[in-house]
Amino acid sequence: MTPSEVSERLRQAALLPGRPSSDYDLNPGSRIAPPPQLRGAAVLIAVREGRMGPEVILTKRSSRLKHHPGQIAFPGGKIDAGDDGPVAAALREAREEVGLPLAQARVLGTLPAHETVTGFSVTPVLAWIDGDFAPVAEAGEVEEVFAAPLAHVGDPARFSIEQRRWLGEMRRYYVVPYGPYYIWGATARMLRALADRMGQCG
Repeated sequence: MTPSEVSERLRQAALLPGRPSSDYDLNPGSRIAPPPQLRGAAVLIAVREGRMGPEVILTKRSSRLKHHPGQIAFPGGKIDAGDDGPVAAALREAREEVGLPLAQARVLGTLPAHETVTGFSVTPVLAWIDGDFAPVAEAGEVEEVFAAPLAHVGDPARFSIEQRRWLGEMRRYYVVPYGPYYIWGATARMLRALADRMGQCG
């Protein structure tokens, strides 16, 4: 498929109806109660044409961070008061965390929000990166910026379910490992939602 055909397929995937996802999807009997009010956040699922085909930009968080150190994540974060909604927040965070110029990010749509067990309602914003882009990791926040093939993270067959103990109970979660990168939790769940939608687009 050409880059324009891939971006159109992604745009169509974002238009499909669907329910929000949640960290509780695989843990319906969880005793961990969600907070009374969720905080808004947004992430950018940025796709570009790479040497081996379309690929998704991901980050490895710094091991020095207090929250989620060393984990694989999309560029993103909390929606600030000055942001004009989740799209603006995702684009701002991508500029700060990986140096993505706003002019190169062509927004294709948004996916239903994902509720995390840590109390966030995260809106995934889907975008295509036009032109060449050399990521620059944000010092102190991002340890590494890398790309995973869309053919890998966009294939439901690549996902599996694992579990670990957290806050006294066993919790199940999606994983989609890629090379040395262990992609799991909310990031994997949002990628799985995208993969399912892309499958419906043929």
